[in-house]
Amino acid sequence: MASQAISAKSGRKKVVMHDGFLRHAGFRWLKISAAIMLICIVSYIFIDVSPRHNGGSWYGYTLGTIGALLILWLTMLGVRKRAMTSGQWSLKAWTSAHIYLGLSLIVIGTLHTGFQLGWNIHTAAYVFMMIVIISGIVGIYFYVTIPKALSYNRDEMTETEMLENLRSLDRQLHESAQPLSADHAALVLQSLEQDPFGGGFYQRISGKYPDCATRQAQADLRRERAYQPKMGGDDPLDKVDALLEKKEATLARVRRHLKLKAMLQVWLFVHVPMTFALIASLTAHIISVFFYW
Repeated sequence: MASQAISAKSGRKKVVMHDGFLRHAGFRWLKISAAIMLICIVSYIFIDVSPRHNGGSWYGYTLGTIGALLILWLTMLGVRKRAMTSGQWSLKAWTSAHIYLGLSLIVIGTLHTGFQLGWNIHTAAYVFMMIVIISGIVGIYFYVTIPKALSYNRDEMTETEMLENLRSLDRQLHESAQPLSADHAALVLQSLEQDPFGGGFYQRISGKYPDCATRQAQADLRRERAYQPKMGGDDPLDKVDALLEKKEATLARVRRHLKLKAMLQVWLFVHVPMTFALIASLTAHIISVFFYW
């Protein structure tokens, strides 16, 4: 019985340890967030504010204060990531709370405005908040789906092993190109001189490399061979062609890997700057309310 209890306990611990940040603690923070949103909606409906709901009413101030404090707390996730601890307020728990409480701002912030929006700093703060939330949702999608795609693309290979495989193919190409003519060797050389990490941001994030030197070298080599008689026995061009084909496939895998990693990071180029813009506009919003209204 004791051993079964220990086994059951370790099993529960294993489940908790492998629980994702979205499902953390049985969707605890989703339930808390849903309760907060429900309370806000019900209170908005039944509390009578004259002449109508707006950000300047006592109810609007209450929701605005809750929203502002919540935004400031949400920005602390970056600081929290520096301290890796377990327990109730582990990074996983903090991230789960960050996501679901962040989503609750859609309701809190919208009800705070009383659905009165215009061309002013108050609406700017609301717009920046929505941009931050939407970019955060995109980030969640990436972090849920892309790691699986990365694992599938690596096919049980590490990033270091993929790069070593690429270097090994370059060494084989260099050796196999020795008996070739100067023109054919020049085609191989353009592949060897290629930077597999080259290209701009668009190429990295799209995974499209129209000027791939390896693909071009293989196409030129095959085009030239189409007008030449086939050699009997071990034709060095056959070996070079096969190596170029392997290298192109390896490059495609490496580039897919780089594309997926870039997608994991690119959403931050929107999320982080917009968060700073939100804090700035929120500060201006609060100052204007207390000093000019």
